[in-house]
Amino acid sequence: MDDRATARAADGLDGAAPPPDVDLGTPSIARLYDYVLGGKEHFEVDRRAADALYEAVPETSQLAKDNRNHLRRAVQWLVREAGIRQIVDLGSGLPTVGNVHELAQAVDPGVHVVYVDNDPLVLAHGRALLSDETTTTVITADVREPETIFADPRTAELIDLQQPYAVIAASILHHLDDDVAYDVAARIRAQLHSGCYVLISNFLDDDEPRAKELERAFLEGGLGTGRFRTWAEQRRFYDGLEMVEPGLVYANDWKPDHLTPTESRVHTLYAAGVARKP
Repeated sequence: MDDRATARAADGLDGAAPPPDVDLGTPSIARLYDYVLGGKEHFEVDRRAADALYEAVPETSQLAKDNRNHLRRAVQWLVREAGIRQIVDLGSGLPTVGNVHELAQAVDPGVHVVYVDNDPLVLAHGRALLSDETTTTVITADVREPETIFADPRTAELIDLQQPYAVIAASILHHLDDDVAYDVAARIRAQLHSGCYVLISNFLDDDEPRAKELERAFLEGGLGTGRFRTWAEQRRFYDGLEMVEPGLVYANDWKPDHLTPTESRVHTLYAAGVARKP
């Protein structure tokens, strides 16, 4: 049984009732992502939306795995090589294997992490998972209003904004319309001071027909969001920042290691980069 079949065999929350504010009539980005990764925290409405993605690109689950793989390498680099000890993870999604705080604290247990999401299921799971944590928390906020995230007193409890920190915007901006995405990216950059970093990863339109097919499946298959942007469009997210080598590249080409897929069928559909505020 493959990841998709295994995930479909479950019906969210292992039979427990979802939180009362979970909308079971509308697919959730976080739950859909959990489904394609082979998780269990999803519902039929999410699986129907995912079916459209699989029909367009059968290797959709690999796309999500490539993103997680890049996140692993980038977080470890930020802590080990850049010396970052504070991370704000925007649109963090449902807990899965290799959560950001686990990746970072495997290098240095003292790293502080603030997860940010507005999905009630994410918040419920995150708070349960982190109930005994003193270095990690999850807050409710909208990534379209980044100033509120950095002004939140719970953020201030863990993140010293006068010291270097990193902001993660993985698989977020491609779910925002162009004007909103560029505005959010600019407002995130405005929060950074010299020595801070930002990690961004997004769907990529590299003139491959499947990019348009998968974009159409995202937009018309029930989710309603999922923009595949060109290299030039994505570079705008980093205006005024210094790119970390190797720059903005296919996600699997960003500092690959022995765990990085070398024959991913969706290699050209995802781009990623890390940049520093000079």
